[in-house]
Parts: sequence; structure tokens; C-alpha cells
Amino acid sequence: MKTRVFLGKLTSRYVWSNLLAMAIVVVLLCVGVKYGLEIYTHHGEGIAVPNIKGMKFAEAHYLLAQNGLRIEVSDSGYNRRLPADCILAQSPGLGTSVKSGHTIYVTVNSPSSPTFAIPDIIDNSSLREATAKLTAMGFKLLTPKYVDGEKDWVYGVICRGRRLATGDRVPIDHPLTLVIGDGKYADGFADIDVSEPEYAGDEFGGETDEFEEVTAPPIEEENVSEE
Repeated sequence: MKTRVFLGKLTSRYVWSNLLAMAIVVVLLCVGVKYGLEIYTHHGEGIAVPNIKGMKFAEAHYLLAQNGLRIEVSDSGYNRRLPADCILAQSPGLGTSVKSGHTIYVTVNSPSSPTFAIPDIIDNSSLREATAKLTAMGFKLLTPKYVDGEKDWVYGVICRGRRLATGDRVPIDHPLTLVIGDGKYADGFADIDVSEPEYAGDEFGGETDEFEEVTAPPIEEENVSEE
């Protein structure tokens, strides 16, 4: 192809009209994508999150739906001063600006206090260690009960008059009492009476007779007649 012919086609109205059309299409696509994304993502639109703490779940659901928002339970807690199924916490919080359709995650109040298993603290930890574990779980501790034993060593856990074992589940709002040693005995050992025990009866529950030394009577020889 001659140079003159090539330059003539390059400068023709047909080529430039096609290039102009393609440029317009690209610009329109860019503008369409930009505004389409803004419409889809609700760019510039903001809804202030209302305060729903303390509301019943149904009431909170209705209020958020009126504002174009959603609600979802993410956790549960327990507050005996509040009715069951009411909102204890929300995220995002009051006044946060969100887009329409945004989900508000809430913590609802449980109808009964949650129960937790007693950890392995009985005869396995000191007063300080047991207190740290139980209070971290949320238990309230009453004044400890002291018994003879190694000082500040945990010998048991009591809840409402019942002695607990490791693994027993207790409502979190039930206070606990730790049974700990008072340190009266060295090395944690009590003075054990090793004398012979006094028995009130035999092993079957009968009365034990007192034994007296008895002299056996002499044996009389029988006279045997010979036939």
C-alpha cells in the first residue's frame, strides 16, 4: 500500500467517525458504571441507627424495619432486672450512620440465668487462683468457710447449702462459698488420732458383748462297763 493511500484512509471521515463513536461508548460505559454503583450501594445515603436497647425483640424489629434496616441476634445474656427477650446491646450503636438494608446485630436477654460448670479447683488450687477463675466466669463469691487444713487451700465449693463437685453446672447468679483451710495444722495435715477406735457394735450392727475370762469346767470321765 502506497503512503498516499494509507494517509488518505487514516484521515478519512469514516475512520474518525468510528473512533469518535467508540470513545463515546467508552465514556458512557464509565459514567453508567459509576452511577450504577452509587445507586446500588446507596452512595451518600445515610440512616441514623435508632436506640433499641431495652426494647422487646419484636418492637425493635418493627422499628428497624420502618427505617429500612434489618435485625439479627448475635448473642444472648442475662439480666434478671430486665424482661426476657429484650435487647441488651446493639451493634452499630445509637446514631451511627448506615445504608438502607444494613443489619443491626443485637444481644437479647435470656429467660433464665446461664449455667456454668465448676472448674477443677477443688483440692487443686489456692484461694487466690480459685477466686480469679470463678470471678472471671462471672460468679459472685461469699465469705469463705474455714476448716482445718492447709492455709488458703480450697477443699470444696458450696452453693445454697449443697456441696458441689468439679463439673457441676450452677446458674451464674447463684453465689458460691469456698471452703478453705485455716492453716492450723502444719503442712496441711490434721492431728490424726491413731489410737484404736471404740466400737459401739459389730460390723453387722449388733451390740458387742463384753468378754470375761472363763475357767472351763473339768471333764468328767464316763464309766464304761465291760460286757
